[in-house]
Amino acid sequence: MGSFNTSFGEGFILVGFSDWPQLELILFIYISIFYSLTLFGNTTIIILSQLDPRLHTPMYFFLCHLSFLDLCYTTSTVPQLLINLSGLDRTISYGGCVAQLFIVLTLGSVESMLLVVMAFDRYAAVCRPLHYTTIMHPLLCLSLVIAAWVGGLVNSLIQTSLMMAMPLCGLHYLNHFFCEMPVFLKLACEDTGGTEAKMFVARVIVVAIPAVLILGSYAHIARAVLRIKSMAGRRKAFGTCGSHLLVVCLFYGSAMYTYLQPTESYSESEGKFVALFYTIIIPMLNPLIYTLRNKDVKGALGKVVGRSRD
Repeated sequence: MGSFNTSFGEGFILVGFSDWPQLELILFIYISIFYSLTLFGNTTIIILSQLDPRLHTPMYFFLCHLSFLDLCYTTSTVPQLLINLSGLDRTISYGGCVAQLFIVLTLGSVESMLLVVMAFDRYAAVCRPLHYTTIMHPLLCLSLVIAAWVGGLVNSLIQTSLMMAMPLCGLHYLNHFFCEMPVFLKLACEDTGGTEAKMFVARVIVVAIPAVLILGSYAHIARAVLRIKSMAGRRKAFGTCGSHLLVVCLFYGSAMYTYLQPTESYSESEGKFVALFYTIIIPMLNPLIYTLRNKDVKGALGKVVGRSRD
């Protein structure tokens, strides 16, 4: 088996779900519907956040960026998956695969850091309500978002560079529906212990530490909420923070399964279905989770719909 990552002319065949041919049509239909809902839901949040002055707050500023990330994340993988499921084309060039890996890692890392920022915003809103507008100054909000993007780019650059330095061997088949790091590691010709150790440190910084920080912030929030005497006040605080906590559990649960387990124990078959969850299901659910019980968003939507009818 010879090394083949030195030639950018040679590409890969994405196996996708071809080993379950009976599922391909069903997956194509459902994923097409979910992708359409993702595009509609996240685009709606971005438009409403820009149009309605009531949504010009730090929470919706961050939510707008989360929706943009989800749009980019799904669009970097789902159209290719739909083409793969239709059987039209299962190939991807080496350069295209590296580019997709870099984009997916960047967007995933930025989202991980952005969720920490959103947790800090909720902490300030619940635990420091009198100082909230002073703490969450527009300049600080912008700085935090820029820091999340820079951190995500740096992490992706490090991990993608480490992957490109590894010689890859064997058949040009990737047992996945997009270019995912654990699948690349399975193709490595040499011992990847050193490289995996470096990648693991980067993943702990990007996945595990943010998860711990978020849980810590929500422990403080829960303690502050329990001190609120009014049941209506408690309900409002839990409603505001509960949606974010649900997104956090969904996102970090799937990310830890994929990126924080050793390559030897990573199951490519299970990994494909977990990847469906965080590339399609979570981005589709985010707009619903954040807005389903949100009066501000419902009011803004009603206002925009009312204007279009007039």
